[in-house]
Formats: sequence, structure tokens, C-alpha cells
Amino acid sequence: MESQLATRLKLRYSPVAVLFSNEKPAAAIEFAEQKWGCVAAMMTAAMKGRTVAFSRKTFGCLGGGVGLGFGNLYGHFPGGFTQFLSSGSGEGFPPGEAYKKTPELAQDFVDGLPMTDIPEQFVVFKPLAEVDPAQEEPQVIVFYANPDQLSALVVLANYNRTGSENVAIPFASGCQSTCLLPFQESFQDKPRAIVGMTDISARPMIDADLLSFSVSLSLFKELEADAQGSFLDKHAWEKVVKRIPDSK
Repeated sequence: MESQLATRLKLRYSPVAVLFSNEKPAAAIEFAEQKWGCVAAMMTAAMKGRTVAFSRKTFGCLGGGVGLGFGNLYGHFPGGFTQFLSSGSGEGFPPGEAYKKTPELAQDFVDGLPMTDIPEQFVVFKPLAEVDPAQEEPQVIVFYANPDQLSALVVLANYNRTGSENVAIPFASGCQSTCLLPFQESFQDKPRAIVGMTDISARPMIDADLLSFSVSLSLFKELEADAQGSFLDKHAWEKVVKRIPDSK
């Protein structure tokens, strides 16, 4: 699948397709079974050209399993996930991350997540350019964008829509913002784009000047179709795009 946006915005990395499958691609890299790993690091690997696969035994961490759509795994977290997200459970357990002030606020966040248990065996990350639309249908497409590129994507997502909140930037883990949340948006009549990788724990896994912008397949097609004739053809964008380095 091609993306004229990737070219016009001079993205540093190819967009990545998130696919659900019952077959693991032969060339896919994967975490070892039951070993810790960060899904955000694997998204970055896919941005750089690798194909990645996850299963219910190779999702890397319990939070990653949730973010990929393998169900609600937080009940298995040592000491309790809401304590880990907030103030911690004390000696012998992982220290609290202080991303929520109290366990009660953390529980409210968990209660609001659209927990999903997909029927497929694998979640696959693959560079979009390597996806054959005759054989595969992405659930989500993820862009990594710098501030100028992200600005363009936000404006374009509102270009052919009523209202001004067609892009959301929720509090979420890196994997939730690139998989779970945009996948759930795909069931809406007017799915929103999700800006992500604001997760402090995931930030070391991505270039310092980039954030993610994740969309359902239907919204991806909408953005691609709307690019021509939009502000991307106008002088204001020409002044901005000049300062974006050419992609390698």
C-alpha cells in the first residue's frame, strides 16, 4: 500500500500497518515467550523496516498485551496494576510510576479503557509499503511525525469534517495509543485519529522529536483522498515543508 501523505509530509519512517492474523509472517521478529519487552520498541523497529509479530505468549509485558488487544491482563500484575500506575504497593513490588496520583484515579482510567480480546492469534506490525491490499487489510495505520508533520495531519483530519475535535490525544500507554484506541475508533461512524507515544515510559523507544498519529483504515483512506486540493497545495504549507529534512 502506498501513502502519498508519507511522501508529501517527508516522513522520516514509513507508516506502519497494524494487522490481526492467524498466521505469523515468516520474516517476523518476535519477543521470546513469557519474556519482558516493550511494544513501543517493536513499533519503532517496524518503522525502520522490520515486520513484527505478537501472540498471547509473546506480547512483552502485561500492559502490552492489553494495548495490543489480547484482553484485560491487568489482574495478573504483581501488587496490582492500579498501584503500579500510581503510588506503588510497597516493598517487594515494582515502585509506583506516579502517572496517576492515587490508585482510585488509576482504577478510573482502567475502567474507561475499551478492553478488547481479538479472536486472531497474532498482531502484526508491518511497514505499510509492504502490505498487499489484495491479501491483507490493516486495522490501524500508524505515522511517526515531528511537530510540523503532526500539525499537517491534525489539520487534514479536520479538513473534511464538521467540528474541531476529530483528533484525540488521550492519556494512554504507547501501545494503547497506537493499537487499542485507534482500533476502537474504527467502529465509529466518524473515527478520530489518536495522537500518542506521550507515555513517558515509552518515550525512550522513539526519536525525541516524534509522536505517533494513528488512524483506522477508513480514516487513512479519507486523509489520502483529501490531500490533493487541501492546504497541502497552498503557500502556507510550502513555507513549512521547506524546513523538514528530506527522508533518508
